[in-house]
Amino acid sequence: MARMVVALGGNALGETPEEQQAAVKSTAEKIVQLIKKGHEIVLAHGNGPQVGMINLAFESSSRTEEDVASMPFPECGAMSQGYIGYHLQNAIQQKLREENIDTNVASLITQVIVDEDDPAFDSPTKPIGAFYSREEADRLEKEKGYSMVEDSGRGYRRVVPSPLPVDIAEKDMIRELVASGKIVIACGGGGIPVVRKENGLAGVPAVIDKDHASEKLAEELEADYLIILTEVEKVALNFGTEEEKWLDEMTTEEAKRYADEGHFAEGSMLPKVKAAVEFAESGPNKKSLITSLENADAALKGKTGTQIYEAREGEI
Repeated sequence: MARMVVALGGNALGETPEEQQAAVKSTAEKIVQLIKKGHEIVLAHGNGPQVGMINLAFESSSRTEEDVASMPFPECGAMSQGYIGYHLQNAIQQKLREENIDTNVASLITQVIVDEDDPAFDSPTKPIGAFYSREEADRLEKEKGYSMVEDSGRGYRRVVPSPLPVDIAEKDMIRELVASGKIVIACGGGGIPVVRKENGLAGVPAVIDKDHASEKLAEELEADYLIILTEVEKVALNFGTEEEKWLDEMTTEEAKRYADEGHFAEGSMLPKVKAAVEFAESGPNKKSLITSLENADAALKGKTGTQIYEAREGEI
């Protein structure tokens, strides 16, 4: 049996609380299938649609209601962790009861530490929140110091940095829960981005990629597998073209070469492949899998999915 960090995409959870409650039932069923086989599971998840919804709600209200303040982005991330974790842990706990598995599920509000000097802070790239007119964007830049960019011809949006994770504040607590047999949900949405200050941790307006945060979590927990779940069954070269080729496996060196050749899209598959490579190279016998939720169990049996591993000497 193995210890696994499973990274679930935020888009798979729907865009409303009602959609999410329906979606997590299917998620819970697949996760509990892995638990039934004796695997130790730590679940991470994205929060793109959800944190955007929360941020938009506060931004919109603050524009029309004088007594409503806009909400800082780290707090929006914490809110999304809370309500996504609430839905996931209840759905998984119910499925565990149905399967007569005697353990509990805990979702942990998780702070992920980033480097205050990360170059990403000098080049914000991640669009968040509402669309604004050029005049509104100019006002927000002057009044609040936001970085605003035109996005997809629909108006101007705030952009925030996307720094790399360097540590997980609650890692010891997560280890203790896993060691005691609990199912843990952590690093939701890539974690709440924080930096170290003299008097503790301070939140920063940023978005940490959830695949990179999941990789950091897998390293800290000395997991055997990092499983990154996405909408497709396998990774492809030349995706969406006549030369499309689905991959059963890649060595880390092959994955790096394919990435350099531009096979993986910046906003979708590229961060997944980079995180998978980083984990596979983090220690002996570490493996990463990229596949869909529906095929996770089959991928672990080698029947589908794309496995990323570091080739031993003589295998290349």
